[in-house]
Amino acid sequence: MTTLFISDLHLHESRPAVTEAFYQFLRERAGNAEALYILGDFFDAWIGDDDDSPLNAATAHELRQLSDQGTAIFLMHGNRDFLLGEAFATAAGARLLVDPTLIDLYGQPTLLMHGDILCTRDTEYQAFRQQVRSAAWQQQILSQPLAARRALAAQIRAQSKSMNSIKAEDIMDVTPDEVVRVMQAHGVRQLIHGHTHRPARHPLMIDGAPAERIVLGDWHDAAWCIFADPGGLELRHWSIRK
Repeated sequence: MTTLFISDLHLHESRPAVTEAFYQFLRERAGNAEALYILGDFFDAWIGDDDDSPLNAATAHELRQLSDQGTAIFLMHGNRDFLLGEAFATAAGARLLVDPTLIDLYGQPTLLMHGDILCTRDTEYQAFRQQVRSAAWQQQILSQPLAARRALAAQIRAQSKSMNSIKAEDIMDVTPDEVVRVMQAHGVRQLIHGHTHRPARHPLMIDGAPAERIVLGDWHDAAWCIFADPGGLELRHWSIRK
């Protein structure tokens, strides 16, 4: 009995080694899992479920094979793939989750998040996030031709990379007080998230009781995954062959 958590794979045609590492993970490590949670930024960009990219179709197929074997698959939106919808989830045999989501992880109430909403010091990003998560903005974008959406996605990625390069490191990370506030609000002592690309286990004290925030790493040079079972959880990583 095992539950797996991954995040920030940023799948893209330009990174075939990561894509192959993910498919290998599904076949060799996830096959016996009870559940697989993908906590956002699964794709480097998502321009709509009608995107006919071979990568999208192949990935849905690989996930569906795992789902058909009995592993429950859950997808959470990230800051790169927030347009991912029910059509892709259905094709992949997966279920979309809201951010945040509270689960019972073998008797331990656990809060799952992508992590971007915890970075409250990045006010510029938070304003952008509020804009692009609105139904009106998304409807307007999805009504455009695929070519226009691809161009927009490339533009947003370039702008994000440029802006992030000049932001202070602490602005790019979570706000500690916000972490405590969110965990208190949901009554949990365990939080799992990604987004920051800073894998680590952070012990905390909340209301006088021990707690922990576990951060997943991005899939770049290494693959990161939390393996959880009734005995606890472990944050593991292994090299991605390129």
